[in-house]
Order: sequence, then C-alpha cells, then structure tokens
Amino acid sequence: MPLDRLAFQGLRNLQSIDFKPGPRINLVTGDNGSGKTSLLEGVHVLGMGRSFRTRHMRHVISHDAESIVLHGRLAGDPPLPFGVRRHRDESELDIRLSGERVNRLSRLVETLPLQLINPDAFRLLEGPPGGRREFLDWGVFHVKHEFLGAWQRARRALKHRNALLRHGRMDENSLSVWEHEFVHWSERIDAMRGEWVDAFLPVFDETLAGLMPLPGLQLRYSRGWDKRRELGEILRQGRSVDRQMGFTQQGPQRADLAVRLDRRPAVEVLSRGQQKLVVSALKLAQGRLLEAATERKCLYLIDDLPAELDNAHRRVFCHWLESMHCQAFITSVDHDALADLWQPATPVAMFHVKRSPSGEGQLAPLERQTS
Repeated sequence: MPLDRLAFQGLRNLQSIDFKPGPRINLVTGDNGSGKTSLLEGVHVLGMGRSFRTRHMRHVISHDAESIVLHGRLAGDPPLPFGVRRHRDESELDIRLSGERVNRLSRLVETLPLQLINPDAFRLLEGPPGGRREFLDWGVFHVKHEFLGAWQRARRALKHRNALLRHGRMDENSLSVWEHEFVHWSERIDAMRGEWVDAFLPVFDETLAGLMPLPGLQLRYSRGWDKRRELGEILRQGRSVDRQMGFTQQGPQRADLAVRLDRRPAVEVLSRGQQKLVVSALKLAQGRLLEAATERKCLYLIDDLPAELDNAHRRVFCHWLESMHCQAFITSVDHDALADLWQPATPVAMFHVKRSPSGEGQLAPLERQTS
C-alpha cells in the first residue's frame, strides 16, 4: 500500500510539513540546499530507522529543535499509521506502529520496504563488499522470514569465536562449540542467499535489458568461503592464522555479489551514466522480485534522477517506474527535466521546496495530474 500521509517535525532545515503524497509518482523540485534531499531522508528514516546522509541521527535533527518526529500512514482498510521519534540527548528511536510501541527495528523495515537511488548508490559497484551484502540481505530478509533469526545467531556465534581467538590462551572446547554453531547458521544463510540470487538474476537481466542492454554483464554471488571445502574444516585448519589476525577470515560475513562485465569489474568499464542505470536496474529489480514473492510494493526514493542521464534514458527510466505501478519520490533541481516524461494516464503529484528568508525549506504543491 502507498503512503497517503507524511508529517515531519524537526527535520534538518525543513519547516514542519504535513501533506498527502500521490499514490504513484511524486516529483519534488527546488534549488540546491532547499531541502529536497532532506525530504527523502525523512522518508528513509521513517522506513529504515537510519539516515542515508549521516551515521549520527542527532545530525538529522534541526539545530533549533530538541527532537525529530516523523509520521507516516499507509493507505488501506484500515490505514496503518506509524512513526518514529528521536530526542537529541537520547540514543534510541521510539518506534510506533498503529499507536503501539515496538522494540524491534525489523518491524519498521517490514512495514515500509524501500529502495534508495542516489549518488551513494554507486558504491554498489565501486565500494567494498559490505554495501553489496547489505543489498543482498535486504532482499533475502523481505522474502525469507527465517533469515533474520539465522543471521542474528550466526553473528552471535561469530562474535564469541572472535573473542576466543583474541584471548591469550585459546579454549579449544569452547571454540569448537561456537564453530559448530557458526557453521550451522552460516550454511542456512548461504542457502537462503543462494535461493534469492537464483530468483533475482532473471528479474535483474530483464530490468537491465529494458533500461540499457549490456551484453556480457553478470552478477556473481560468492558465499564468503572456499566453495570446494566445508566451512567447519576451514575454521579448524585456520585457527592459528585467525588467532594471529584476531578475527574469523572466512564465512558469510565475507560474502559478495560482484558485478562484472566481460570478466572485469563493471566499474572499470562502464561510463558514469551506464553505472547509474546498472545500479538502478539492481534497485528496481529488488522491488519487482519483492512484489512477485510477497505481493507487496516497494517504495522508491530517487535523489536527482536527471543527473548522469541524457533525456532518452531519463524517459526510459520513467517508463519503467510507470510500468511497475509503484510509489516513488523523485527530486530534481530542474522541474522541466522530468515534468513531461510521464504518460498522460500516470498520476503525478508535483511539489516545490523553497527556502524562506530564515533558511528553512517550505514545501508546497505545484499541481496534481491524475488519470
């Protein structure tokens, strides 16, 4: 179900806002520094419990506010209200679903599946494996209900094994116990990841072909340890080296989803515009697979869509969003760069963010176009 209401208070340089977004395409335009990206950031915090611009939530709070309060409502019968609050001098989010306080962030992530396409998304290609693991695990989490529990148990066993490795004297019996636990859950994680990748690949290939055909581009999943050997054997034989390093070198915490073109890292071959389309295909395919597996829609946050793309590829991208019948929030400095790229039957809501004399961003609807 799409969001049919958003209300933000204390969010960076934005004035308090309370508005009804459109169920499909929402275009947000304005000058640099007006607050467009802050609006996307608010939706991201509302769905993920964290910002995509900073690791410290206190930096998301307006300098003259004591807290940030973000509310959303998903359309439905009945509608589902939810929200988060964070005080400047506290370290935890207060999360509410239908008025009830919840303690697990995973409940929030389940409520509002979302994908972000912004300049940082290039890290999927050029960054370290951690970002690609996060992308992979987001997909598995939303379609494999047992994944979160397996991941938590594997992480706990890994933490205990690493702690034992760093002790002055290694406790062989305790090490064996935690290795057995780690191997069990690691194999479950790998199986679920592998199943998800098998389902994801054809959806990604189709999406990429629609945006920009790139023959020879491949995704390759590596599980994080030698595929020819059992993880238990690797851990036992690697204890000495792992002890010297102070951590476990192989396991699902080292998995990767490499993107290659003609056997070379894609980032070394593709132009910046091509990279953006590959990253976009990865993100859009995530949502398409989520819908196919769960019949739930994914929300897309797209910051500065026109950047890196010529007009033809902007149009192709927009047509893909239209065909997915999803809800999206899209920012652009230039209103005209996106306003005329949509089919007449596509509902498009347009908003403008303008800086007030005090420097705060004010959100105002421009026009609303519906079928």
